[in-house]
Amino acid sequence: MIFQRVTELQNNADKNYFKEKIDIYTKIVFAVCKNSNLQLQMTSEEKCYIKLKEMGLVDGIEDMTRLKKFLMKDKYYDLLSAVATEILYSDIISPFVLKLNNTRRLEMQKAEKERKGITLVDLFCGAGGLGLGFRQNGYKIVFANDFEQLCIETYRYNHPEIPDDRIVCDDIRKISEDIDKYFSESVDIVIGGPPCQGFSSANKHHRVIDDPRNELYKYFLRCVEKLCPKIVVMENVKGMLKVADQVVEDYESIHVVRDKNKYSYSVAYRLLLSSDFSVAQSRERLIYIAVRNDISDKHNIKPENIFTTIEHNNKGKPQYNLSSALEGVRPLLAPHMMGVGEVDTEEGGRKIDVNPYEGTENDYLKLINEGRNMSLVFNHKARYCSELNQEIYSRMNPGDDATDSKIADIMPYAHRNDKFKDKYFRLYGDRPCRTITAHLRSDCHSHIHPYEDRAITPREAARVQSFPDDYLFMGPYLKTYIQIGNAVPVVMARGIAEAIKPILEDDVYEN
Repeated sequence: MIFQRVTELQNNADKNYFKEKIDIYTKIVFAVCKNSNLQLQMTSEEKCYIKLKEMGLVDGIEDMTRLKKFLMKDKYYDLLSAVATEILYSDIISPFVLKLNNTRRLEMQKAEKERKGITLVDLFCGAGGLGLGFRQNGYKIVFANDFEQLCIETYRYNHPEIPDDRIVCDDIRKISEDIDKYFSESVDIVIGGPPCQGFSSANKHHRVIDDPRNELYKYFLRCVEKLCPKIVVMENVKGMLKVADQVVEDYESIHVVRDKNKYSYSVAYRLLLSSDFSVAQSRERLIYIAVRNDISDKHNIKPENIFTTIEHNNKGKPQYNLSSALEGVRPLLAPHMMGVGEVDTEEGGRKIDVNPYEGTENDYLKLINEGRNMSLVFNHKARYCSELNQEIYSRMNPGDDATDSKIADIMPYAHRNDKFKDKYFRLYGDRPCRTITAHLRSDCHSHIHPYEDRAITPREAARVQSFPDDYLFMGPYLKTYIQIGNAVPVVMARGIAEAIKPILEDDVYEN
């Protein structure tokens, strides 16, 4: 579940995530109170105990002493105040903190188990961009896996409908040995983006895809072979085009015998552009779609037809620029002091904050938020910026890079401009954003806000990636950029899922 009992915490990672989730709970309650003009409450530990047990933090009154010692005095009484306030104003506050309540999560998981839907396995799930796009189309995620614990924590928080033991942090090499033992459902679709890095060579006399650096891709295929889904969607970077035909060979070499039936796959690939799906970003992703032979025969459809449907569905879709994604969040000032990424301030932003623009969402925000108004906004915090970089930012106009004459006298990397001229780049507001990358963790000079003298925040980057505003990214501040940068744009994934859904939906509801 989202919370372990305080007495069950085994290691520093468990303890840190435990503290972070309590901090998130407390801050959400305090922000809702601020937004709704509610008074914070305080009551006895005994009265808070039932709610804390429901949340999953304790399982005996004696655990309260352990919890108090673990959190220290101030954090403990902040938690009790938040709990007391939720108890009094449950109708207003509880909907905002359901994801942080083990009992409520179990109820959602029971409902999800009984719901009919297209079953999906999400491998190399990351923080969840690809999976979320499919989930928004009603797909039923029965298993998700990634090797990064932080990504799993973010995925788990944002998917309360999936049981804890179905969101697994482990090596795909181990997972692939017995992936079918993690769940009992048959799998309609497998999705994922296995990391592939061995594209430097294009020697015709050997298969580049067999480069040891692409090992994890092979284990993705092994999972496909074991699960034998009706459809596979695999995404990757543009560089994988160099081995696209070899990937096709690998899929076409899959042959599975199950219940005396012989299954094989046909596969096609396309380079898709996120802005064509109405994402406020120009980001190319290579998408492979494989279809099992019996599904192709039954529906008289090939993977090429699905790409044709995607292209048809995208015709006439509105195009959004970066400004559309940046509207409706507070202006912020970048702090000049290092090491304050985890500190919340009025000027620099907060991890959990009130949304003062609720109800004024533009069309792009309505699209990524699926028409929902957002009372709170998450992960909108400006990152550290030195006074020198602040001066550089202030002189730059949208479209300027490190070679611009206005900053030549103070540019510290001028001697490297021939290789890194876009190390500094002020974004255009009237165009789709350039690609959001995981490199933003190191610095955000390549993604300078078009109107404010600072880098874009994690929330702004997440909006560019078309994540909804209530999708919270766990972990240290800078690592939120990695999670966001490595994701597939959610609305792009939604468009792919939409094109596939009619094929699989027929099978699901006729059985």
